[in-house]
Amino acid sequence: MSTQIATRPDRIAAKFAAIKAEGRPGLVVFVTVGHPYRDAALDVVPRLVEAGADAIELGIPFSDPVGEGPVIQASSYVALQNGVTARDCLDTAAALRPQVGDTPLILMGYYNPVMSFGLKEFAAACSEATVDGLIIVDLPGSEADALVSELDPYGVRLIPLLAPTSTDESIQRSVALGGGFVYCTSVVGITGARSELSGRGLDLVDRVRKRTDLPITVGFGISSREHVLDVGKRADAAAVGSLLVRALEDGPHEQAADRGYAVVAELAGRTQ
Repeated sequence: MSTQIATRPDRIAAKFAAIKAEGRPGLVVFVTVGHPYRDAALDVVPRLVEAGADAIELGIPFSDPVGEGPVIQASSYVALQNGVTARDCLDTAAALRPQVGDTPLILMGYYNPVMSFGLKEFAAACSEATVDGLIIVDLPGSEADALVSELDPYGVRLIPLLAPTSTDESIQRSVALGGGFVYCTSVVGITGARSELSGRGLDLVDRVRKRTDLPITVGFGISSREHVLDVGKRADAAAVGSLLVRALEDGPHEQAADRGYAVVAELAGRTQ
């Protein structure tokens, strides 16, 4: 195990260092594995990286995604109907690695599928699949010790997820326990693209900055290049989910990768 740990690259740290060196806001994008069709991620994700995505969140479908808005809820339902499991998400990450190089791959989902898999078994499977980090929406830092203790030997990071309502105590505990980067939600409530960026999320960035040197990503509500640039004034990256998920399902399956490319290229500022 020690050899594996010593040789494992820290792709998240390397990516955020590159973003900082380039003097631009980073872009983290979310897709639900198994949506809009079972193997969509294998077709779509490499195009998203080509379009300018700095890191990929692979959503593990779940039957009760309480933190999601209607778009991502629906995508999770479709993926479950397509028979996608946590094991399939791990296999997807492993299959994507040769196509996306050193782009960080992060599994994002809920604690129930991880517990059902087994914490020890899931941590080992993440390492084998070259997963770089986990975001567990419904796992507060105060209850994350058991999972972190299994992930740490493999160098897989539990990425803290914080909201504007997070107390200073919970922020401190979460950033001390987690790693990779900090995911700050811009609103209190569910995911979903919004026309205006919430100032509460940006205020949260300032609170988190006082307690950690980890890079900070802001998500929930990002829907335009302007939002990405605004986030970049205070944080290190913007995270986009609902806007992209909606685009992937809005048309024929064979054109989903092209639609995803167009959305990410616009958000990354790569269009004329």
